[in-house]
Amino acid sequence: MLDALRDAKLPPEQVDEVVLVGGSTRVPMVGRLVKELFKGKETNRSVNPDEVVAVGAAVQASIATGQMKDILVLDATPLSLGVETLGGVMTVLIPRNTPSPPRKKKSSPLPPTISRP
Repeated sequence: MLDALRDAKLPPEQVDEVVLVGGSTRVPMVGRLVKELFKGKETNRSVNPDEVVAVGAAVQASIATGQMKDILVLDATPLSLGVETLGGVMTVLIPRNTPSPPRKKKSSPLPPTISRP
């Protein structure tokens, strides 16, 4: 959640409502941590956390099949994607939160011991 707030450039005080989804939302400690992060704000418990995930998948399917045309949902890569380069360092090619489908082209010189095909 902290990463999401940072990416959105929002302090927790500017969030109007928190809806938790998925099975771990039933863990009492998760609820307490969220309440603490959002300065005492209670999470919205009016929805079934498992059904929300299923409804989201159904919306995605209806968009993909063309049945729903009046909504735009953008997917993004949740993690940075890259390759291991010399010295075991990861060179990021696609930063996290890049809209899908991403496209990236990058050239780098090969060490003298590796020849091009």
